[in-house]
Amino acid sequence: MWRSRILLLLLLGSLSASGELQQETEPRRLPPPGKLDFGYVPAGVYETLAHYEPGPIGILFHMLHTFLYVVQPNAFPQDLIVKLAKDKFGPIQTEYQKAIYYEIGFLVCAAVGLLFAVLMPIVGLFLCMCRCCDNCGGEMHQRQRKNADCQRGLLGTLLFSTSLVITIGVLCAYAANQNLSSQVKNIRRLVNSNMRDLHTFVNDTPVQIDYLISQYATAKKKVNYDLNNIGPLLGGRIHDQLDKDVHPALDRVLSMAGAMRETKEALENVSVSLEVLQEATGKLNFNLSLVRTSINRTLNDPGCHDEESDATTAQLCQNIRQSLSQLQISANFTRLPSVTPQLEKMTDVLKTDLTAIVQRGYSSLNNTPNMVTDQTRSVVESVQYMVDGIGNNITSFSKRFPVQSCLSNFTIFINHAHAKIEDYYPEIDKMDFYRWIGCIALCCMVVLVLAFNYLGLLCGTLGYDKHASPTTRGCISNTGGTMLMAGVGFSFIFSWVLMGVVTIIFLIGGNMEKLLCEPYQTKELFKANTPYLVNEDWKNFIPGYMYNDSDLELTAESFANSQQRTCKENKGIYTAMRLDKVFNISSYLNTTGFTKDVEGQLNSVKIDLRAIILLEAEGKQNLLDFSEAGLSEINYADYLEEVNKRVTAVDLLSFARELEAQTDLMPRSPLQTSLKGHIGTLRQIHAQQIVPMEKSMSALNQSMRFLERTGSILPNKVLAVLDATDAAQYLISHNATDIINQETGKYTATIVGYFRQYIEWVKTSLAMEVAPCKPFSNMMDTAEIITCSFLVDSMNTFWMGLGCSTLFLLPSIILAVKLAKYYRRMDTEDVYDDIDTIPMKTMEIGNNGYHSEHSQGIPNPMMTSALNNWN
Repeated sequence: MWRSRILLLLLLGSLSASGELQQETEPRRLPPPGKLDFGYVPAGVYETLAHYEPGPIGILFHMLHTFLYVVQPNAFPQDLIVKLAKDKFGPIQTEYQKAIYYEIGFLVCAAVGLLFAVLMPIVGLFLCMCRCCDNCGGEMHQRQRKNADCQRGLLGTLLFSTSLVITIGVLCAYAANQNLSSQVKNIRRLVNSNMRDLHTFVNDTPVQIDYLISQYATAKKKVNYDLNNIGPLLGGRIHDQLDKDVHPALDRVLSMAGAMRETKEALENVSVSLEVLQEATGKLNFNLSLVRTSINRTLNDPGCHDEESDATTAQLCQNIRQSLSQLQISANFTRLPSVTPQLEKMTDVLKTDLTAIVQRGYSSLNNTPNMVTDQTRSVVESVQYMVDGIGNNITSFSKRFPVQSCLSNFTIFINHAHAKIEDYYPEIDKMDFYRWIGCIALCCMVVLVLAFNYLGLLCGTLGYDKHASPTTRGCISNTGGTMLMAGVGFSFIFSWVLMGVVTIIFLIGGNMEKLLCEPYQTKELFKANTPYLVNEDWKNFIPGYMYNDSDLELTAESFANSQQRTCKENKGIYTAMRLDKVFNISSYLNTTGFTKDVEGQLNSVKIDLRAIILLEAEGKQNLLDFSEAGLSEINYADYLEEVNKRVTAVDLLSFARELEAQTDLMPRSPLQTSLKGHIGTLRQIHAQQIVPMEKSMSALNQSMRFLERTGSILPNKVLAVLDATDAAQYLISHNATDIINQETGKYTATIVGYFRQYIEWVKTSLAMEVAPCKPFSNMMDTAEIITCSFLVDSMNTFWMGLGCSTLFLLPSIILAVKLAKYYRRMDTEDVYDDIDTIPMKTMEIGNNGYHSEHSQGIPNPMMTSALNNWN
C-alpha cells in the first residue's frame, strides 16, 4: 500500500518541474513587476464528509468518557510506549511499576469484576443450600410485626427503583448494540465515498498539472509583449528621466525665440511710433502757431483796446494775450535717434526659425524610444529565443515524466483495494450479526431477571390482601413472591457470565479508548515516534520507508500536524508530505541560471543617444546674434525723457475751458463769437492730434521700457540658455549611461519578475490548490470514526450499561429475597409478639384475619399452647 502511494507522490513531484520551488537567494529588484493573472486552478469536488455526530447517544458517550477519565486520569504513557516499542515488546520487568501505575484504575475495576464473577455463583450455591435447610429465609414461617406494612412498602419501592436502574442500564446497552449495527451499515458508504474521492484526486491531478504548465504561456505572452515594446517601455523611461533636465533647457531656448519676436515687435513699435510722433509734432506745432496767430488777430479787435470798450473786456483780452505763449509743443521727438539699425539686425536674426530648430530638438529627444528599439533589436530576439527555449523545456519535461503510468498504477491499486474491501463486507455483516445476537442474548439475560422482578412486584402488589394471614395469602400474591425468587435464581445463574463478559470488554475497549482513540484526537499518540524507534538504521521511519531518506524531518507528529493544518483545509499534498525536500527541481528547471542569462542579455544592451541633438549650431548662432542686436546702444534715457513730457506746454482742454470762462465774461459781441470759434479749434486739435499722440507716446514708452529690460539682461540670459543647453546635451552624450543602466536594470527586473511571479504562483498553487490531500485526511478521519466512534464508543457504552445492570443485580437479589416473604404463602405464622397482648388478641380473633382454630376449623398448636399456658 505504501509503495503504491509513493508512486502517487512521485507523480506530484512532477508538478514542481513547472517552477523553481526553492527559496530564491537573489535580491528582488524594485519596482515590482505588474501583476499577472494566472486564473484559478481547476479543482474537483470531494464528497466525503468525515464528520460524525452521534446524536442522542452522544450523551452516553460523554458519560462513558467521564467515567474512563475517573478510572484512568493519567496522561498518555509516551515514554513507556517508546521503551516497549524499542524492546520489541519483550520483557518489561523494569517497567512493570509504570505499567501498573498507569493501569491501576483498570486493574482495580477488573479485580472487582472478577471477584464479582467468582463469588456470585459460589454465594448463590451456598444460599441455595442454606435455604434448602430452612435457613437464610428458606423457612416458610413469617414473624409478624407492627411495621410489617412499612417494611413491605419500603422493600417494594427499593426493588422497583433498583429494577428501573437495571432497566436503564440494559436499555443503554441495547442502544449501544443497535447503534453499532446501524453504523456498520454506514461503513460501506464511507469507504465508497473515500474511494470515489481518490478517483477524483487521481483524475484531477494531471489536469491541474497541465493547467500549471499551460499558464507559462501567460508569463511568456507578457514577456514577449514587453520585449516587443521595449522602445515605449525602456526608451520611454529613459526619455522621462532625461526629459527632467533636457526639457527645461529647450523650454528656455523656446522662450528666447518668443523673446526675439517680442523684441522685433517692440522695435517696430518704436520705429513706427517715433515716425508718427515726429510727423504729428510738426503738424501740431504748425496748427498751434495758426491758432496763436488767429487769436492775436482776434484780440486786435477794437473792442479790446478802444476807449469806448469795457474795462473788463480789455483786461480779459490782455490776460488772453499773455496766456497765448503756452500754446506750443513740449515734447520734441525730432531729436530722438532712429532704431532702424537694431530693427534691421533683429530682422536678420528672425530670418533663422529658432522655434523650428527647438522643435527638432524636441523631436530628437522624443525619438529616444525608436532609437532604443533599433539598438536593442538583436538583444530582444535573443531573449525571446531563450523564453521559447524554457517553455519548450517545461513542456518536454511534463512529457518525459511518466504521469500516465503512475496514475494508472495508482488507479489499479485503488480498484484492487476497493475490490478487496468489498469482498470483506459479507464477512463483516455476518460477524456483526453474530455479535448482535450475542449482545442481545446478554441483554435478554438481564431482561429475564427484570421480567421476573416486575411481574413479581405486579402480582405481589395486586394480589396482596392485608386481611389475609401469611398462611392464607392468595395465589396471585404467592405467584409474585415465587417470581421474585425465580428472578433471584436467574440473577445468580447469569450475573457471573455477564460480569465476566463486561470485564473482558471493559479491559479491551477501555484501553483502546485511552491508548488509541483519546491520544489520537489529542495528537499525543504521534509524539511517541522517536528516532530509531521502528528501525534501528532509520532515524525517521516514514521518510526512510517512503523516500529512503530517514534523516528527513518528517515524523509522525509533523505528518499528523500537517494533516491537521493542510489536508483538513484541502491544501496540496506537496506541503503535507514535504516533497519539497525530496525532489530537486533545479535539475529540470534552473531558474536562477535562466534569469541570470536574461539579465546578462538585457544588461548587455548598449544604447547610444549621441544622435540626439538638442540645439543645432545655427540655433546657437542665432541666439548669439540676438544678444548682439545692439539693444544696449539705444539711448533709452532720451526716449523716456521725451515720452514722459506732455505733448504741449499746457493742457489744451484746460486752456480751452479757461479761455471759454474768460470769454463768457465778455459782452455779446463779434469778439466773443470769434474767441468761441478759436476755443472749438483748440478742442478739435486736442481730439484729433493730442489724443493720438498721447497713445503713440504710451506705446513708445512701453516698448522702450521692454527693450530696456531686455537689453540689460539679454547677454547674460543668452549665455545662461546656451550653458543649460550645452549641459543637457552633455548629459545626453556623455552622462546618460547611468540613467540608461538604471532604467535597463528596472526593465530587466520587470522581465525577470514575470518569471518569478509564475514560479511563486506555481509554488503557492502547489501548496494550496494542486492535488489537495483532503481525501487522505478523510481516510484517516474515516478510520478514526469507524474504529473509535463506531466500534470503541459503542462497545464501551455497551459494557457500561450492561455492567451497571449487572452490579445492581446484587441489591436486586437481596431486596427480592426479603420482599418475596411478604408475598409468598407461609406454612406457619406468629400471631403476637409477647404474652401481655393476649387479651387484646383474643378479642380480635375471628375478625383480624389471623389464623385460628375456630375460624378455620384447624387446631393451631401455637395458639392452643399459648392459651393453655395463659390459663
